[in-house]
Amino acid sequence: MDITFKDVNYIYQANSPFAHKALEKLSFHIPSGTFVAVVGHTGSGKSTLIQHLNGLLTPTSGEVQIGDYYITSEKKPENLKELRSKVGVVFQYPEHQLFDETVEKDISFGPRNFGVAEDEINARIKEIIPAVGLDEKLLERSPFDLSGGQMRRVAIAGVLAIKPEILVLDEPTAGLDPRGQREIMDMFYALHKEQNLTTFLVTHSMEDAVRYADHVIIMNKGTKYMEGTPEEVFTQKEALNQVQLDVPEIIQFLNAFESRFGISLAFKRQSVRDLATQIKEAFEGVKSDE
Repeated sequence: MDITFKDVNYIYQANSPFAHKALEKLSFHIPSGTFVAVVGHTGSGKSTLIQHLNGLLTPTSGEVQIGDYYITSEKKPENLKELRSKVGVVFQYPEHQLFDETVEKDISFGPRNFGVAEDEINARIKEIIPAVGLDEKLLERSPFDLSGGQMRRVAIAGVLAIKPEILVLDEPTAGLDPRGQREIMDMFYALHKEQNLTTFLVTHSMEDAVRYADHVIIMNKGTKYMEGTPEEVFTQKEALNQVQLDVPEIIQFLNAFESRFGISLAFKRQSVRDLATQIKEAFEGVKSDE
């Protein structure tokens, strides 16, 4: 599903002494199937932005279009429940949302609430369980008897069970160790590709943004500060520094490499192995020139 924001403003506690403008004249267009990373410091408007994607918030002014659904200050879509069945949101620490007696019942809650038939729910669970790295043997267990990592995967399975077309990830790796973070993000990326999802990742991790995203939006004080591909955005060191953001480590390395050896290597989101090959070839080229 395509996503379009047109001059969206959002004010918390509008028309009161505590009014706070969280979004200001925010406009962008995201084609269906894009993996978007939204980056910015706390208070930049990231969480407010994603709450507009399924109608949890409506613009104070402006317009949000999600596929064929329109959300404006005047009204939410009449079929809001249908929209929410197409937008799955994984919040920070999603395991805190678990509540049911068994893993199976917890995963079933979302699709059952949206009126999905029991046979279809069972089919979805069988498909989703291996996709999130869980064993079917866990279905009859209490989610509260599982490890923290397993609980998080159960919560994610519950979101995926509604079969969303848009997947919103709000700092989904918070609290995980580096290995767990990589496993979870690789899982989301595989699902994004396999199911042709439009994925919104809210993150503080520049490394995740550069590794997974097709498109990057940098937020600052409620406005869109920068936008473009990772190659376009993350090579602008001075602009990022202006909003207290650092370039990803791989770009820092490429800059240091050029400064030390006088050899410029273009940033193309290379893997570590590809980068090692480029460096080897660059040094071999220097030797042959000599």
